[in-house]
Amino acid sequence: MDQGELYIGTSGWSYKHWKGTFYPEKLPASKQLDFYLRHYNAVELNGSFYRLPSAETIENWMSRFPEGFKVCAKANRFTSHLKKLHDPEITFERFFSVFDSMIAFMGPILVQLPANLAFHEEVAENFYKVLSRTYSAYRFAIEVRHPTWFTPQSIGLMKQYGVTLVIAQSSQFPYHEEITARDVYLRLHGPGKLYDSSYSSKELADFAARIREWRQSGHDVWVFFNNDVHTYAIDNANTLRKMLGVGT
Repeated sequence: MDQGELYIGTSGWSYKHWKGTFYPEKLPASKQLDFYLRHYNAVELNGSFYRLPSAETIENWMSRFPEGFKVCAKANRFTSHLKKLHDPEITFERFFSVFDSMIAFMGPILVQLPANLAFHEEVAENFYKVLSRTYSAYRFAIEVRHPTWFTPQSIGLMKQYGVTLVIAQSSQFPYHEEITARDVYLRLHGPGKLYDSSYSSKELADFAARIREWRQSGHDVWVFFNNDVHTYAIDNANTLRKMLGVGT
């Protein structure tokens, strides 16, 4: 069995407080993406949750992305938080009209659900059916924050339709580690204060050991650090890369 691919990055790249720490002090904001691209092979695009990028922005990004770089765009909140997974054939139409041109650079689409959205079998299965029927060229990862999504019934549907359950670690959201598809997708929000805490070497070493096992089993592994405060995300990503033998 071939070893799975490994992608490590951060949840976004445009943070003012990274200037002078990760980004050189005098680096223009317009050059931050190019700097990021020299260090990481993937990024999570959080901005699409709030507002979809323009066609011009997409073209600009693609002209700068190196071969093999991947973007995991977050589904717009219209799909996850406003419509709560209802009518995906409508809510995703605009999203994919924007991102279809970037398909060669796309990793799994991240669907992050609100904490008050419980699992409903009919709604979830219809959502997955639309994804598999209409958007079969893409892969999807779903981050859930209500414990009803961890039931055998829910997990079984994810496995049936090849949807990845996001393994999300934080002090505020429920943690559930189960592999439901070829992709393994980790979102690391910080072990203590949300977005504002750093993982210890031991915690990262534990993740590194599991990542090795997943890859040896043929899974592609995606790891994104969302603890962006004080560049914890950068520090932790670099440490994990070194543990896994990836250069920085």
